[in-house]
Amino acid sequence: MTYFMYDITGTPVEEPDADAVRAAVASLGESERENPDISLTHESGWSLTAYAGGLLLWENVEDDALVPGVIEKATTEDVLRLFGRLADGDTDTVEAEGWRRD
Repeated sequence: MTYFMYDITGTPVEEPDADAVRAAVASLGESERENPDISLTHESGWSLTAYAGGLLLWENVEDDALVPGVIEKATTEDVLRLFGRLADGDTDTVEAEGWRRD
């Protein structure tokens, strides 16, 4: 396994294909949960978490010394593109986005 995703119900999905990722992203807008989110984590420790409303969190879950990044108004296309890059292990491209780090 090189990456996995947690869907809107918190169920892990090992190496989801593009259709599964697209369905998970679409579910963010359909959820009745108060704070729905999905995430994709690569074996490198890098993770993207997408929330309903466009918040996107970029962090390394294995290295607390690295400051997480945030994009507040990510589009569906942004989320799909960045999840795809992370699934491919292309962390440099994801890192090059306009992340706000406080």
